Amino acid sequence: MEFGDEEWRIRVKNLGIVVGMVLALWPAAVWAQGADGDVVRFKGTMENVKATFGPAEPVAHVKAGGVLEANSLDCFGNALQKPGDPFSLIKIDNPLTGPFFIDGAEPGDTLVVHILDLQVDSKQGVGTFSPGFGAANSTHYTPMLEKQSLPERAWYYPIDAEKKLITFQATDSDFKVQFPLKPFLGCIGVAPASGEVRSSIVPAEFGGNMDAPEVSPGNTLYLPVNVKGALFYFGDGHAAMGDGEVAGSAVEVPMRAKFRFELVKGKSTGWPRFENEHEIMTAGIYRPVDDAVRIAVTEMVHWMHRDYGLSELDAYELFSKVGKLHLTEMVDPNYVVVASVEKKYLPTRK
Repeated sequence: MEFGDEEWRIRVKNLGIVVGMVLALWPAAVWAQGADGDVVRFKGTMENVKATFGPAEPVAHVKAGGVLEANSLDCFGNALQKPGDPFSLIKIDNPLTGPFFIDGAEPGDTLVVHILDLQVDSKQGVGTFSPGFGAANSTHYTPMLEKQSLPERAWYYPIDAEKKLITFQATDSDFKVQFPLKPFLGCIGVAPASGEVRSSIVPAEFGGNMDAPEVSPGNTLYLPVNVKGALFYFGDGHAAMGDGEVAGSAVEVPMRAKFRFELVKGKSTGWPRFENEHEIMTAGIYRPVDDAVRIAVTEMVHWMHRDYGLSELDAYELFSKVGKLHLTEMVDPNYVVVASVEKKYLPTRK
């Protein structure tokens, strides 16, 4: 996305998505949209969820500038509810709510997704691991000699929404500990280009299963529009997750979500980007992990150059001193790394 040129600045100004301003104006904007009838509400169920990002009949249309309120099932389709529930109950992995057709979106545009609110839609979450899926497991990509595969196992996590705390109870001892509730969406994205269909397990240029905590309330997500209407999907709610999702799951929960959409016409970002009042963030999504890092860093350098006026070499040097990198995903077909820079270290935006 050519963030620094005059047309982009004018378009952003006209759309009112300069993030600092948006954060202050969101509540009023949301209710104004509701009063005008531009809130679309949709209920996701096992009968209408999808297993892929790609072409599909839209479940609803949303206007650019409009608000979507919808829910998602957890990554197991809400199949695991209590100790002893067999994994055979799981009918679909990472079921997606959608797709939603964004009126006016055309290939070459950027879809701007304001994440207004996320609410855990359950009093408990579930975490699992299983053979062949995890950062320390033998996989198709990284086979290892091992005497025995790790067993299937599930943990159930009581959630105190009022105190915003989650409880971990060890299964092999009496140990118990609490940690903070930090909801975000593991899956969010649009249809890929060229009619491609990708599994809901996969992260890539279109977004997808990024498992990025940056997909949280208060952040804005930029996604490339690859097909008419963008075809927006989301799912895989997380109540909390450590970096990398190393054992193969987060605290998996159903979620209620609220988004507001905007379009930047004629400008496209090659990879997902995030922004809030304090930071700009870029996602690198590939395998091996060093290529994911290279993508994230290169995208960040381009953004700092085009939108903030630094030369690419100065941007590269500055990022090396004040930038941050973290691994959000290490168990899926592609790895995900997010680079970030605090705006206080950057020049005034051009």
